[in-house]
Amino acid sequence: MTEGSAFSPGGWYLALDTSGPVGYVALGRGTEVIGRATIVEPDRQAAELVPTVGSVLAEAGVRVQELSGIVVGEGPGSFTGVRVAAATAKGLARGASLPLWSISSLAAAALSGGGTGVRFVLFDARAERVYAACYDVGAGSVVCRVSPRASELRPLLAGDVPVGAVFAGDGAVRHAAAIRAAGFDVAAPPSGQPTGDALLQVLGRAPETLPLSAVETWEPAYLKPSSAEREWIA
Repeated sequence: MTEGSAFSPGGWYLALDTSGPVGYVALGRGTEVIGRATIVEPDRQAAELVPTVGSVLAEAGVRVQELSGIVVGEGPGSFTGVRVAAATAKGLARGASLPLWSISSLAAAALSGGGTGVRFVLFDARAERVYAACYDVGAGSVVCRVSPRASELRPLLAGDVPVGAVFAGDGAVRHAAAIRAAGFDVAAPPSGQPTGDALLQVLGRAPETLPLSAVETWEPAYLKPSSAEREWIA
């Protein structure tokens, strides 16, 4: 396993995210996306992710061994979905001795759809619950304003929402009426989707970020430590 590698604008990188209803695969030369694909059926992500990766690489004429690294959306999101991308990314990284970066799927979602500003991303976690984080997206940076967390919607809206925040993500779309009633704006898709393209953009804005030092023991960010959370996510 290659350790201590920095992200290179000229390297080939494969990005994977299956934290939500749609699975994303992107192949980039640095942050410039050369190939991409989606898996639109959540229950097909486990079966289709590896073949989809193979198709994207084949279309670009790039072999796994030619990659400079792999970038994976670490969640939070669907427990099964997050595990699918994590297991695939770990298997590819270990099999080809490639560095692996893990990026918050919420941070990637904050960058998707383009534009700048404060993005409060909500992923739907059923009922009144969401996975949430807020980021200030600048022209060349992504600054976390509210760290990733599992929360119910009402206390989140009543809490410390950064000035100018626009809500995005499938959780924001689902609860759009309540969010707007609280006085906040909601961005329409594709804003708030944790795409492979956006994963590469997040890493490209922080190229000094080092890959995981221990791929074998790394686990995604499920954000559900309590038994109560396990019950409402199950």
